[in-house]
Order: sequence, then C-alpha cells, then structure tokens
Amino acid sequence: MPLALEVFRFQYAENPVYRAYADALGIDMYSVSALTQIPFLPISFFKNRKVVTTRFEPEAVFRSSGTTGMITSHHHVKNLGLYRESFTAAFASFYGSPKDHCIIGLLPSYLERMDSSLVYMVKCLIEESGDPKSGFYLDEYERLQQVLKEREQAGQKTLLIGVTFALLDFAERFPLKMEHTIVMETGGMKGRREELVRHEVHEILKKQFQLETIHSEYGMTELLSQAYSKNEGIFNSPPWMKVLVRDDEDPLSVRAEGNGVLNIIDLANIYSCSFIATDDAGKLYADGSFEVLGRVDGSDLRGCSLLTV
Repeated sequence: MPLALEVFRFQYAENPVYRAYADALGIDMYSVSALTQIPFLPISFFKNRKVVTTRFEPEAVFRSSGTTGMITSHHHVKNLGLYRESFTAAFASFYGSPKDHCIIGLLPSYLERMDSSLVYMVKCLIEESGDPKSGFYLDEYERLQQVLKEREQAGQKTLLIGVTFALLDFAERFPLKMEHTIVMETGGMKGRREELVRHEVHEILKKQFQLETIHSEYGMTELLSQAYSKNEGIFNSPPWMKVLVRDDEDPLSVRAEGNGVLNIIDLANIYSCSFIATDDAGKLYADGSFEVLGRVDGSDLRGCSLLTV
C-alpha cells in the first residue's frame, strides 16, 4: 500500500491530534518508509479528542454504543458519500450487487440511536437492494420468519445481518431451514445475554438455521471500511484496508504476520485518521486474512464486541 505512506504524511501535516501523538513518540515523518514504521493512533483518542484531518464541518458524527455513563467514541465524517462508496464497493467485492439480494437488518439496539455507522450502512444497502421485503425488522419475529420463508421458496438470495443477541433470540424462537440466505453476525451482546465465544454463537446459529457456515462483519465507529468473514471467523479486507499486528507490550513493534493486537489501515479514513491501533487481540496470516481473538485486558467492552476466546 504505497499510497498509505502518502496518506500518513498528509495526515501528519493536517491532523493536529495525530501529529501531536507522532511527535510525542519521537517519530520523524521523513524517516518513515514502511507500513510497520507508521505510528498508529490509539482508538481511545476518538473518545475525548476531535480526530480530524483538515478543518471542515462534518456531514455526520457517528458515535459508538456503550453502557450508561460510558464515554463513547465519536467519528466526524466529512463526506458521507465517501463512506457510502467504501462500504458499497466492499460489499460488492464480497457478495455482489445489493440489487441481487433481499437485505434484512436485525439491529434492535442500534436502531434506538440515529448516530450509528452500522445502521447507516445497512440502511443504504437496504435502499440499494430495491427488494420490497428488504428492511429493518425489530421485534417482528413472526413476520421476519414469514418473509424469510417466502424468499427461500422463491429462491431469492437474502442477507440477514444482525447483532448477535438478536440473531440468537430469533434463531431459538423461530428455527428454519435456509438454503438461499446468508446469516451475518456483527457481534454484540451488550449485556442482553450470557457472553459466548464466536464459535459457540456460530454453532447455535448453524444448527437452528441448518446452515454450513455463518458469516461475520468486522467494523467499528472509528473506521469507514469493513472486513468480512465467510467461514470460521477468518476475515478478509478490501484492498484499501489492511491489518497489521503490534506487540501488546511494545506498541511500536508492528508486524505483518502473527499474533498480537490489531492495527488497522483504512484509507477511507482520509479526513480522520487512517492508522488506528484497536483494542482487539488477533491473529494475522501471511495472506492478509485475520482472526479476532478477543479484547485486550482492561479495554472497554464495545457495543459491537463479541468475545471470541
């Protein structure tokens, strides 16, 4: 990703928060010549600082979910069109055109908020789908079951994307056989149910829906791009998003393979920060695919987190 080095220099020059962080680390902008030398901004900075590159009036401010009293992240988005272009292109690269799918969102806790980046993404995909049955389904589980049955009988490709606790609730109450439907979990228990590791969640959903695989989406408020897993929790990223890993004890020790804490390069974050040090422990493979293995000890549980180890 040679473009990433150009973005680094641009954001160092135009993002006061990022520049101050890099300076505090003693980073010389002109000595950075490899991705592993780029400083990654701790994701916690989005909670108490305005992380923006250049000055602008944001078209939207996305906020993370959290429990009452928790300080949440806020992502100032200069151009929603850029976000839409990113998630639409990523979705198409993994699943084809939204127009070929009936897209159903099962995101009850997120729909309570109007500042969720996940809700915005799914809303736009629903609009692009054009299927009359595409939409958000809250507690209408009987209606949702009927729609899924209808789409299955019609042989219509369908995507059921939902927060984990809602998918589990629906699956336990309304099991059905799916052959043309992709079930995709986004993580998220939020205290609604006993925390389960991802493998346990997928086993329950596979049994209840008679599916061989459960898909997953990896995204967050602080990013404008998403990675997807089609099987066994192994995620792949679009070309403008790259994952590295850092040493938990030495955040400046960054590698392109192995176990560690995930660092994300997201070039769609051109007007915020493209270099994010997350709180997710993971495993990075030589081909760029990765697993999310859990949360770093002491980090806040996020609304869309899913314990995995």
